[in-house]
Amino acid sequence: MAFDLTEKRYIKETGLEARISRIVEPVANGLGYALVRVKITPENGCTLQIMAEDENGRFNINDCEALSKDLSPVLDVEDPIDREYHLEVSSAGIDRPLVRKRDFERFLGHEAKVELLDMVNGRKRFRGDIIAVDEEGVTIRLPDAPGGTDPNHKLSFVTIADAKLVMTDKLMDMARADQELHPIDDDETETVEYADADNDDEHADDPETGTVEDTAATEESSEESK
Repeated sequence: MAFDLTEKRYIKETGLEARISRIVEPVANGLGYALVRVKITPENGCTLQIMAEDENGRFNINDCEALSKDLSPVLDVEDPIDREYHLEVSSAGIDRPLVRKRDFERFLGHEAKVELLDMVNGRKRFRGDIIAVDEEGVTIRLPDAPGGTDPNHKLSFVTIADAKLVMTDKLMDMARADQELHPIDDDETETVEYADADNDDEHADDPETGTVEDTAATEESSEESK
C-alpha cells in the first residue's frame, strides 16, 4: 500500500504529549518518516520517547540518528518540558502501537489489545485477532466470547484510546522473516538516546546489549555537562 505521511493517526496523544507531537511530526515528515507515538515516562527521571518509522515500517540506527539530529535543536528552542529529560528516538518495536488504519491492515490476522475511550455494551477492553479493517474501524474476534454470543466486535477508530500488538509466536515469526530479508548489523541498534541539553553538552556513546524481543542491541548516548 502507498505510504502516506499525512495519513490520520486515530490514536493520538493528549495534554503535553500532544503539544510535543505537534512539534515533532513536521520534523519527522520532513525527513520522510511517519510519527508513531510520543510518550513521556518517568524512566531515568524523565524520558521523552519518540517512535517513528519509514515507509516499510522500519527504523534503524541511521534513521534514529537522523531524526535525533534534526529534532534536538527544535526541542531546545520550543522547550516543551520544564525539567531535565532524556530524548529517546526509536522504532515502534515488534509489539508496536497501532495508530493508523494502515497499521491494522498490515497486521491482519495478528492479536491485538484495544482499549476504548468509553464503554461499549459494558466493555472497554478487547483482546483478540484483527480479522477485518475498513474506513470506519477494525473488527476484533474475541477468543473468550461466551457461547451463543458473536465473538466479532467492530470498533470504530474514533472510539479507540489505545491499541497495540500482542507478542505472539506468529508475530515473532513475522519479525524474524523481516529481519532475514532486511538484516540489522550487529553494531546497529533500534534506539538512540540523548540527555536533554540546554547548553552545549557533549554526547558519549555507551553500547549495551538489547533484549531478544528487540532483535537488536540498544545503544544509549548520554551527555555530560561541561
